Amino acid sequence: MRSHKWMATLVVGFSLLTANFALAQGHGNGNGKGKGHDKHEEQDDQGYYKVRDREVMQGWYDEHQDHLPPGLAKKDRLPPGLEKQLVRNGTLPPGLQKRLQPCPRELERELPPPPPECTHVLVGGHVVLLNQRTDVVVDLVHFEIR
Repeated sequence: MRSHKWMATLVVGFSLLTANFALAQGHGNGNGKGKGHDKHEEQDDQGYYKVRDREVMQGWYDEHQDHLPPGLAKKDRLPPGLEKQLVRNGTLPPGLQKRLQPCPRELERELPPPPPECTHVLVGGHVVLLNQRTDVVVDLVHFEIR
């Protein structure tokens, strides 16, 4: 009888220990994913815009820094609270629909064609791939002011 209690305690303890490891894997604070703009860069393989697309956009942005269109100019930047709400696969925050600007044609020609019901737009220092029917942000690229 005593050995059965010992064995049951050992099995339960081992189960709890392995369950903690399985649950903690990839969900803790130390999983390497940052907050804010860094997370967009780390998710290149998951988004619509690939690394090449981001490089093209950054090159275009750098070339046109002296005369940026509305939506990318320094004065058009979003307040930090709205900036945090503008995330991939999230809904466009309320009030930003009025601030959307069309993507310049020369930049649009360099980008992959948008999926059905989507368009490339500019808002608050970002190029955003937006589903126009649902207002879901399919993907986005943020430009740092230099």
